[in-house]
Amino acid sequence: MNVYAIWVDLVDSREDLEFANAIHAYLGRFQGQGLVESFSLERRKLGFGPDGLGEFHVRILTKDLESLDRTFLQAASRSGDTEALHGDVFRRVKNFRSALYRTFPDEVRVS
Repeated sequence: MNVYAIWVDLVDSREDLEFANAIHAYLGRFQGQGLVESFSLERRKLGFGPDGLGEFHVRILTKDLESLDRTFLQAASRSGDTEALHGDVFRRVKNFRSALYRTFPDEVRVS
């Protein structure tokens, strides 16, 4: 499983619920298409966390890099409903950081 991790802050922290709804609409669309296995949105609690990482953490799980690439290609098309959903998320965030992880050990690891 591949884990695309994203950390962000909000432009306006008063729009926290609108941001959560926008994330669920946007990523839910990809999940409904079978491109994303699952996703979650977490918020930093009591201010704990490393400096430089945002208040919000988004985890996107895909079964392989091909699924993640197809998701990116669809997002990069910047057209139709996908672009509208992306815009609803993107306009609310700042200080974007991301990383790509994999579950370990994964099924290809020889023991």
